[in-house]
Amino acid sequence: MTVIRTEPLTATAFAPFGDVIALKNTPDRIINQGLCGRHHDLARVETDAEGRTGISLFDAEPRALPYRLEMMERHPLGSQAFLPLSPTSFLVIVAADAGGRPATPRAFLTAPGQGINLLRNVWHGVLTPLSRPGLFAVIDRIGPGDNLEEYWFDTPYRVETGP
Repeated sequence: MTVIRTEPLTATAFAPFGDVIALKNTPDRIINQGLCGRHHDLARVETDAEGRTGISLFDAEPRALPYRLEMMERHPLGSQAFLPLSPTSFLVIVAADAGGRPATPRAFLTAPGQGINLLRNVWHGVLTPLSRPGLFAVIDRIGPGDNLEEYWFDTPYRVETGP
């Protein structure tokens, strides 16, 4: 079994796969009578012409490291953003496409309060909170069409704390 080591989630490292959603050092503008900082346009929401953007809540069971990665999925018709509703970290596994299947996966650990936006057609692991509660707001495409592809590995990967 091949071992993948986790790395911290940074905007630069994650850029090929999507966006890191987190507060900037300073807000883009101050609104609401000077009492609210707006951190503007943090993610690229994508959807095809037949879909619409929806907001859902996911209540996921926590997992643990080491983690056995057996399957990855992707959504060809729209992006998918995960915003934790508690200040905990979670595991994010992504991979480039290699001829219709995932290339070697990369594993990121979010800092508490960070969210992610996976771009359309990016291979990724399932939602993997590492502690309770695993409650997330999810912003993604709602609509007709087949928006889910799964790939099951012949030999699973083992994800461990890195480096």
